[in-house]
Amino acid sequence: MSDARPIGIFDSGIGGLTVVHEVFKRVPAEQIVYFGDTARVPYGTKSPKVVQHFAMQDVRFLLQQNVKMIVVACHTVSSVALDSLVKTFHFPILGVVLPGVHAALKATRNHRIGVIGTKATIVSKSYETHFLKLNPEVQVFSQACPLFVPLAEEGWLNGDITKLIAEKYLNPLKKHQIDTLILGCTHYPLLKSVIQEVLGNGVTLIDSAEETSRAVEEKLAREKIQNPGNEKAEHQFFVSDIPHQFRDVGERFLGQKFDHVQQVDLESMDMDTKFL
Repeated sequence: MSDARPIGIFDSGIGGLTVVHEVFKRVPAEQIVYFGDTARVPYGTKSPKVVQHFAMQDVRFLLQQNVKMIVVACHTVSSVALDSLVKTFHFPILGVVLPGVHAALKATRNHRIGVIGTKATIVSKSYETHFLKLNPEVQVFSQACPLFVPLAEEGWLNGDITKLIAEKYLNPLKKHQIDTLILGCTHYPLLKSVIQEVLGNGVTLIDSAEETSRAVEEKLAREKIQNPGNEKAEHQFFVSDIPHQFRDVGERFLGQKFDHVQQVDLESMDMDTKFL
Protein backbone atom coordinates (compact mmCIF):
# COMPACT_ATOMS: atom_id res chain seq x y z
CA MET A 1 0.00 0.00 0.00
CA SER A 2 1.29 3.48 -0.87
CA ASP A 3 0.08 7.01 -1.47
CA ALA A 4 1.57 9.46 -3.97
CA ARG A 5 -0.36 12.46 -2.65
CA PRO A 6 1.69 15.28 -1.10
CA ILE A 7 2.26 16.14 2.55
CA GLY A 8 0.79 19.46 3.65
CA ILE A 9 2.86 21.69 5.96
CA PHE A 10 1.80 25.08 7.30
CA ASP A 11 3.10 27.82 9.56
CA SER A 12 2.14 31.35 10.51
CA GLY A 13 4.90 32.59 8.23
CA ILE A 14 8.13 31.30 6.77
CA GLY A 15 9.72 29.76 9.87
CA GLY A 16 8.09 26.43 9.05
CA LEU A 17 10.44 26.14 6.10
CA THR A 18 13.02 24.83 8.58
CA VAL A 19 10.66 21.87 9.05
CA VAL A 20 10.27 21.52 5.28
CA HIS A 21 14.06 21.50 4.94
CA GLU A 22 14.35 18.59 7.40
CA VAL A 23 11.48 16.68 5.76
CA PHE A 24 13.23 17.07 2.39
CA LYS A 25 16.31 15.39 3.86
CA ARG A 26 14.54 12.58 5.69
CA VAL A 27 11.90 11.60 3.09
CA PRO A 28 13.16 12.98 -0.24
CA ALA A 29 10.60 11.08 -2.33
CA GLU A 30 7.70 12.92 -0.73
CA GLN A 31 6.07 15.92 -2.36
CA ILE A 32 5.37 18.92 -0.14
CA VAL A 33 2.66 21.56 -0.27
CA TYR A 34 3.65 24.41 2.04
CA PHE A 35 1.45 27.29 3.19
CA GLY A 36 2.79 30.28 5.10
CA ASP A 37 0.20 32.71 6.47
CA THR A 38 2.47 35.69 5.91
CA ALA A 39 -0.42 38.18 5.80
CA ARG A 40 -1.30 37.46 9.44
CA VAL A 41 2.07 36.59 10.95
CA PRO A 42 2.93 36.37 13.83
CA TYR A 43 0.49 33.99 15.52
CA GLY A 44 2.58 34.06 18.70
CA THR A 45 1.17 37.41 19.86
CA LYS A 46 -2.50 36.56 19.23
CA SER A 47 -5.18 35.06 21.47
CA PRO A 48 -5.86 31.29 21.44
CA LYS A 49 -9.28 31.91 19.86
CA VAL A 50 -7.78 33.85 16.96
CA VAL A 51 -4.99 31.29 16.49
CA GLN A 52 -7.55 28.47 16.36
CA HIS A 53 -9.59 30.35 13.74
CA PHE A 54 -6.55 30.96 11.56
CA ALA A 55 -5.37 27.36 11.94
CA MET A 56 -8.77 26.01 10.83
CA GLN A 57 -8.52 28.07 7.65
CA ASP A 58 -4.95 26.90 7.05
CA VAL A 59 -5.95 23.25 7.32
CA ARG A 60 -8.98 23.69 5.06
CA PHE A 61 -6.76 25.22 2.41
CA LEU A 62 -4.30 22.33 2.52
CA LEU A 63 -7.11 19.77 2.40
CA GLN A 64 -8.21 21.39 -0.86
CA GLN A 65 -4.74 20.56 -2.21
CA ASN A 66 -5.49 16.84 -1.76
CA VAL A 67 -2.79 16.19 0.85
CA LYS A 68 -2.50 12.85 2.68
CA MET A 69 -1.38 14.28 6.02
CA ILE A 70 -0.73 17.69 7.56
CA VAL A 71 2.19 18.90 9.64
CA VAL A 72 1.57 21.93 11.85
CA ALA A 73 5.02 23.53 11.60
CA CYS A 74 4.09 26.22 14.10
CA HIS A 75 4.70 25.85 17.83
CA THR A 76 1.97 28.35 18.66
CA VAL A 77 -0.69 26.41 16.75
CA SER A 78 0.67 23.11 18.04
CA SER A 79 0.45 24.46 21.58
CA VAL A 80 -3.02 26.01 21.57
CA ALA A 81 -4.99 24.54 18.64
CA LEU A 82 -3.72 21.08 17.69
CA ASP A 83 -6.31 19.15 19.71
CA SER A 84 -9.14 21.17 18.14
CA LEU A 85 -7.78 20.53 14.65
CA VAL A 86 -7.53 16.77 15.17
CA LYS A 87 -11.05 16.58 16.65
CA THR A 88 -12.54 18.75 13.90
CA PHE A 89 -11.00 17.16 10.82
CA HIS A 90 -10.46 13.49 11.82
CA PHE A 91 -7.39 13.53 9.58
CA PRO A 92 -3.71 12.72 10.18
CA ILE A 93 -2.31 15.93 11.68
CA LEU A 94 1.07 16.14 13.44
CA GLY A 95 2.38 19.01 15.55
CA VAL A 96 5.90 20.06 16.48
CA VAL A 97 5.61 20.00 20.28
CA LEU A 98 5.37 16.31 21.11
CA PRO A 99 8.33 15.19 18.94
CA GLY A 100 10.54 17.68 20.78
CA VAL A 101 9.26 16.49 24.16
CA HIS A 102 10.08 12.85 23.37
CA ALA A 103 13.57 13.79 22.16
CA ALA A 104 14.26 15.90 25.25
CA LEU A 105 13.24 13.06 27.56
CA LYS A 106 15.73 10.78 25.84
CA ALA A 107 18.50 13.38 25.99
CA THR A 108 18.23 14.74 29.53
CA ARG A 109 20.47 13.39 32.28
CA ASN A 110 19.40 15.55 35.21
CA HIS A 111 15.69 15.96 34.32
CA ARG A 112 16.08 19.76 34.12
CA ILE A 113 14.85 20.85 30.68
CA GLY A 114 14.56 24.32 29.21
CA VAL A 115 12.07 25.48 26.59
CA ILE A 116 12.32 28.67 24.54
CA GLY A 117 9.55 29.90 22.24
CA THR A 118 7.07 32.65 21.43
CA LYS A 119 5.06 34.26 24.20
CA ALA A 120 1.94 32.33 23.18
CA THR A 121 3.77 29.00 23.27
CA ILE A 122 5.30 29.71 26.67
CA VAL A 123 2.06 31.05 28.20
CA SER A 124 0.13 28.00 26.97
CA LYS A 125 2.36 25.70 29.10
CA SER A 126 1.88 23.05 26.44
CA TYR A 127 5.35 21.64 26.98
CA GLU A 128 4.87 21.46 30.74
CA THR A 129 1.60 19.59 30.22
CA HIS A 130 3.22 16.97 27.98
CA PHE A 131 6.20 16.49 30.29
CA LEU A 132 3.90 16.10 33.29
CA LYS A 133 2.00 13.33 31.52
CA LEU A 134 5.12 11.49 30.34
CA ASN A 135 7.49 12.00 33.27
CA PRO A 136 6.34 13.99 36.33
CA GLU A 137 9.90 14.04 37.67
CA VAL A 138 11.05 16.42 34.93
CA GLN A 139 11.46 20.08 35.83
CA VAL A 140 10.71 22.47 32.98
CA PHE A 141 12.03 26.02 32.80
CA SER A 142 10.55 28.19 30.06
CA GLN A 143 11.61 31.47 28.49
CA ALA A 144 9.94 33.55 25.79
CA CYS A 145 12.46 34.87 23.24
CA PRO A 146 10.47 37.14 20.92
CA LEU A 147 13.48 38.96 19.45
CA PHE A 148 14.93 35.70 18.10
CA VAL A 149 12.35 35.75 15.30
CA PRO A 150 13.36 39.09 13.72
CA LEU A 151 17.04 38.23 14.23
CA ALA A 152 16.57 35.02 12.24
CA GLU A 153 14.58 36.74 9.50
CA GLU A 154 17.13 39.55 9.17
CA GLY A 155 19.94 37.02 8.94
CA TRP A 156 21.59 38.29 12.13
CA LEU A 157 22.60 34.78 13.16
CA ASN A 158 25.73 35.79 15.06
CA GLY A 159 27.64 38.90 16.09
CA ASP A 160 27.74 41.03 19.22
CA ILE A 161 24.11 42.19 19.18
CA THR A 162 22.74 38.69 18.64
CA LYS A 163 24.96 37.26 21.37
CA LEU A 164 23.91 39.97 23.86
CA ILE A 165 20.24 39.27 23.22
CA ALA A 166 20.83 35.52 23.51
CA GLU A 167 22.62 36.01 26.82
CA LYS A 168 19.75 38.14 28.14
CA TYR A 169 17.23 35.40 27.32
CA LEU A 170 19.32 32.34 28.15
CA ASN A 171 21.25 33.31 31.29
CA PRO A 172 18.21 32.63 33.54
CA LEU A 173 18.03 29.10 32.08
CA LYS A 174 21.74 28.59 32.76
CA LYS A 175 21.11 29.45 36.41
CA HIS A 176 18.54 26.63 36.53
CA GLN A 177 21.30 24.23 35.44
CA ILE A 178 19.37 22.77 32.53
CA ASP A 179 21.13 20.08 30.51
CA THR A 180 18.68 20.07 27.60
CA LEU A 181 16.99 22.91 25.69
CA ILE A 182 14.07 22.63 23.27
CA LEU A 183 14.13 25.16 20.44
CA GLY A 184 10.38 25.75 20.61
CA CYS A 185 10.01 27.93 17.52
CA THR A 186 10.74 27.09 13.90
CA HIS A 187 12.94 30.19 13.54
CA TYR A 188 15.30 29.21 16.33
CA PRO A 189 17.30 26.44 14.56
CA LEU A 190 18.95 29.19 12.50
CA LEU A 191 20.37 30.56 15.77
CA LYS A 192 21.71 27.21 16.99
CA SER A 193 25.35 28.25 16.98
CA VAL A 194 24.92 31.35 19.15
CA ILE A 195 22.50 29.56 21.49
CA GLN A 196 25.00 26.73 21.93
CA GLU A 197 27.81 29.23 22.50
CA VAL A 198 25.91 30.97 25.28
CA LEU A 199 24.72 27.79 27.00
CA GLY A 200 27.91 25.78 26.52
CA ASN A 201 28.48 22.34 25.07
CA GLY A 202 27.12 20.65 28.19
CA VAL A 203 23.56 21.54 27.11
CA THR A 204 21.93 19.42 24.40
CA LEU A 205 19.83 21.41 21.90
CA ILE A 206 16.64 19.77 20.67
CA ASP A 207 15.73 20.93 17.18
CA SER A 208 12.00 20.38 16.83
CA ALA A 209 12.26 20.61 13.05
CA GLU A 210 14.55 17.57 12.98
CA GLU A 211 12.40 15.66 15.46
CA THR A 212 9.20 16.48 13.57
CA SER A 213 10.68 15.17 10.32
CA ARG A 214 11.47 11.94 12.15
CA ALA A 215 7.85 11.75 13.34
CA VAL A 216 6.66 12.30 9.74
CA GLU A 217 8.82 9.44 8.49
CA GLU A 218 7.49 7.13 11.21
CA LYS A 219 3.88 8.14 10.53
CA LEU A 220 4.23 7.48 6.80
CA ALA A 221 5.67 4.03 7.49
CA ARG A 222 3.10 3.18 10.16
CA GLU A 223 0.18 4.16 7.94
CA LYS A 224 1.87 2.68 4.85
CA ILE A 225 1.31 5.85 2.85
CA GLN A 226 4.83 6.51 1.57
CA ASN A 227 5.20 7.90 -1.94
CA PRO A 228 6.17 4.94 -4.15
CA GLY A 229 7.61 7.04 -6.96
CA ASN A 230 11.27 7.38 -7.80
CA GLU A 231 10.88 10.61 -9.76
CA LYS A 232 12.16 13.90 -8.39
CA ALA A 233 9.55 15.33 -6.03
CA GLU A 234 7.83 18.53 -7.14
CA HIS A 235 6.87 20.92 -4.36
CA GLN A 236 4.40 23.80 -4.10
CA PHE A 237 4.72 26.89 -1.93
CA PHE A 238 1.80 29.15 -1.04
CA VAL A 239 1.65 32.33 1.03
CA SER A 240 -1.12 34.75 1.97
CA ASP A 241 1.04 37.82 1.30
CA ILE A 242 4.48 38.58 -0.12
CA PRO A 243 6.48 40.50 2.48
CA HIS A 244 9.61 42.45 1.61
CA GLN A 245 12.59 40.20 0.89
CA PHE A 246 10.43 37.09 1.11
CA ARG A 247 12.53 35.11 -1.31
CA ASP A 248 15.84 35.94 0.37
CA VAL A 249 14.54 35.09 3.83
CA GLY A 250 12.63 32.03 2.68
CA GLU A 251 15.59 30.59 0.81
CA ARG A 252 17.75 31.06 3.91
CA PHE A 253 15.25 29.05 5.94
CA LEU A 254 14.72 26.41 3.26
CA GLY A 255 18.35 26.03 2.33
CA GLN A 256 17.62 26.14 -1.41
CA LYS A 257 16.02 28.24 -4.14
CA PHE A 258 12.28 28.57 -4.70
CA ASP A 259 10.96 27.56 -8.09
CA HIS A 260 7.91 29.75 -7.62
CA VAL A 261 5.56 30.94 -4.89
CA GLN A 262 1.81 31.36 -5.22
CA GLN A 263 -0.32 33.84 -3.29
CA VAL A 264 -3.77 32.95 -1.95
CA ASP A 265 -6.44 34.89 -0.08
CA LEU A 266 -7.71 32.77 2.80
CA GLU A 267 -10.01 35.41 4.22
CA SER A 268 -12.26 35.23 1.19
CA MET A 269 -11.39 31.53 0.71
CA ASP A 270 -10.97 32.36 -2.96
CA MET A 271 -8.46 29.73 -4.02
CA ASP A 272 -7.60 31.29 -7.35
CA THR A 273 -3.85 31.80 -7.26
CA LYS A 274 -1.49 34.21 -8.88
CA PHE A 275 2.09 33.33 -9.69
CA LEU A 276 4.90 35.57 -8.50
